[in-house]
Amino acid sequence: MIIKNNTMVVVFDLDDTLYQEIDFLKSAFQEISDILSKEVAESAETLYRYMLQCYKTGGDTFQTVIETYGVQKYNLTDLVAIYRNHYPDIALSHDTQDVLNSIKKEAYKVGLITDGRALQQHHKLKALGLQDYFDATVISESFGSSKPDARNYEYYETLFGVTYHYVYVGDNTNKDFIAPNALGWTTVCLKDKGRNIHKQEFKGDDSKQPQFVIRHLSELSSLLFKLPTTS
Repeated sequence: MIIKNNTMVVVFDLDDTLYQEIDFLKSAFQEISDILSKEVAESAETLYRYMLQCYKTGGDTFQTVIETYGVQKYNLTDLVAIYRNHYPDIALSHDTQDVLNSIKKEAYKVGLITDGRALQQHHKLKALGLQDYFDATVISESFGSSKPDARNYEYYETLFGVTYHYVYVGDNTNKDFIAPNALGWTTVCLKDKGRNIHKQEFKGDDSKQPQFVIRHLSELSSLLFKLPTTS
């Protein structure tokens, strides 16, 4: 399906939109487990499973693993730093790659708005093979504000102009869609399949709700084709 040529700027969220953020968490837990297994009398696999169980039950994962296994060399700050700064073992699905390639060919420009620390998010983009994909990126730590601040979205209107039809594709119904809705963008939510870090809520405050909900990213091209050609 071809998007109407050069009429749209399509801006994506990253975590739980283009890949599953739980995969980043598991990658970090694996690295931490490998490191800790060299200090304590336990295997990396056992430590990894223990950390996952702590996470699933809502516990303080890092502090709990330190106390349970008598970790001396690393403190809470150390483990948080490893989590944030490690180079993750994550990848795009083939379907997501196909959708992004199609949109890159047909949209006027493609952008990214993501909250997080700069190094962490850049590592994710590189691991996903997306470091050179976007025409512009907004990462909250570098930009100086986080969603739902309208400035993160207005940046694109200033950069590319207001004559285009802007589309934001995200997943977080608490913060992703407030500003683009107010700015008159089209907002699209990728529905959680049960693996998202942040749970979705489609009731309540209308300002937080997306205009469209899709179950698979592969539905996006068809949806964009049906939208008006200008804002």
